[in-house]
Amino acid sequence: QVRLVESGGGLVQPGGSLRLSCAAFGFPISSYTMGWHRQAPGKGRELVATITSSNRVTFQESVKGRFTISRDNAKNTVNLQMNSLKPEDTAVYYCHAGSWSENYWGQGTQVTVSS
Repeated sequence: QVRLVESGGGLVQPGGSLRLSCAAFGFPISSYTMGWHRQAPGKGRELVATITSSNRVTFQESVKGRFTISRDNAKNTVNLQMNSLKPEDTAVYYCHAGSWSENYWGQGTQVTVSS
């Protein structure tokens, strides 16, 4: 069964760090572009970061310099390291896997940045 399972969310104070992980099951991520998206309350889902099969990365402007994305094809996982977190980073974070013919989404993990 194809699925993506996120973990690592939680409550953190402003300026803190969290590391999100996404484990893929039922397919190899090696040929997929992997990404993280987020959705804040009352807002639409937005792209946070992507990493292609050739390890090219892109970031939303607001997270550049604070977030990094990495993939481990051997472990079939993708990670999002989030540093210097701000209250506006509060959202449900979703893992995504995409190819020319398929798109898979995880169920999401909550990240709350608050003092």
